[in-house]
Amino acid sequence: MNREDIDKVLSELSELKCRTQKEVEDARVRFLGKKGVVTALFDEFRVVDKEKKKEFGRTLNELKQAAVAKIEQLRETVSEEGAAEGGREDLSMPGDPYKLGSRHPVSIVRQEIVDIFRKFGYDVAEGPEIEDDHHVFEALNFPPNHPARDMQDTFFVSTGHPNPLLLRTHTSSVQVRTMESQKVPIRVVCPGRVFRNEAISARAHCIFHQIEGLYVDEGVTFADLKQAILLFAREMFGQETQIRMRPSYFPFTEPSAEVDVSCNICHGKGCNICKGTGWLEILGCGMVDPNVLEANGIDPKKYSGFAFGMGLERIAMLKWRVNDLRHYFENDMRFLKEFDSAPEV
Repeated sequence: MNREDIDKVLSELSELKCRTQKEVEDARVRFLGKKGVVTALFDEFRVVDKEKKKEFGRTLNELKQAAVAKIEQLRETVSEEGAAEGGREDLSMPGDPYKLGSRHPVSIVRQEIVDIFRKFGYDVAEGPEIEDDHHVFEALNFPPNHPARDMQDTFFVSTGHPNPLLLRTHTSSVQVRTMESQKVPIRVVCPGRVFRNEAISARAHCIFHQIEGLYVDEGVTFADLKQAILLFAREMFGQETQIRMRPSYFPFTEPSAEVDVSCNICHGKGCNICKGTGWLEILGCGMVDPNVLEANGIDPKKYSGFAFGMGLERIAMLKWRVNDLRHYFENDMRFLKEFDSAPEV
C-alpha cells in the first residue's frame, strides 16, 4: 500500500455520482463493504512498516470518514431529487389505488326502506330538525300535560312562550307539514334524525334516526295498514316473514298497534335474540286520529288514513344482529369496516 493508492480512492470518491438509491447502496458496498476498496486498504495496513503506521493510519481514517460522508451526501441528494423530480416516474403505470370507504349501516338501511316504499307509490318528505311545539305536539293531538312535553324528555331550544322551539322528538312533524302543504291523497315516508333526552346505553341513545309513513285518502282502512306493513316486512326480512299486531296507544292514532315480525334468526322457534318468543318488535302504527286530520285542515268525515314509524337503528340491529346501539355513533373503524361488503342500495 502506498500514498498513490489512497489518492486514487479519494479521486474516485470525489467524482462519484449516483441517480438512484440503488446506485448509492452499490457505491457503499463498493467502498465500505466487507470486500470494499477502503476495507481492503485497512487489511493491507497490517503489514505496513512500523515507521509508516502512524502516518498511514491517520490517512486511512480520513479516507474512511470521507467515504462515509460522501455516501450520506449522495443518499440525501438522491432523495431530494427524487421528491422534486417526480416526473421521472413512469406516468403510464397504474397509480396506487385509493381505499374506498362505504356507507354507514344506518344510511344503508334508510335507503333500503325508502326504496321499498317508493315501489309502493310513496314519496319522500323531509323537514327541519329544530321544530316548534305546534308541529311536534299540538297538531298531533298531544295533551298539554303529556310527559313528552316535559324538559326531562325533550330538548327545548327556547321556552317561555306558547309555541317554544325544540329538537324534534319524532319525524311525525314532517307528516304535519305535509298535510298542511299538500292536497289529499297523501302518501309519504319521512326519514330523519330525532332527539330525546335519554340516558345513553346499549339500547337507547339521545340521538337516533326514524322513518315514518303517512297515507291519507278516501276509504283507507286498518286492513290497508296491515297489508302495507306485511308487504314491507317481507321485502325487508324475507318472503317467509310473518307479522303480528298488538294493541297499543299513541296520541295521534286510534286504534294503535305495535308490530312484531317473526324472528329471522330462529324463524319463530325462539332464540336469545328474540328472548325465546319467536317475535321481534319493529314499529308502531295506527289509523290517523280524526282530531289530527281536523287540526291539519283535512275533513275526517270524508278522509281517513294510517301512519307508522320505526327506528332505523332498531332495524339495522335486527338486520345485522348488532347488540349495542352505541356502535352506530362511535365512529369505530373496526366496526364500520364490517360493512364494507354490505350491498349498496
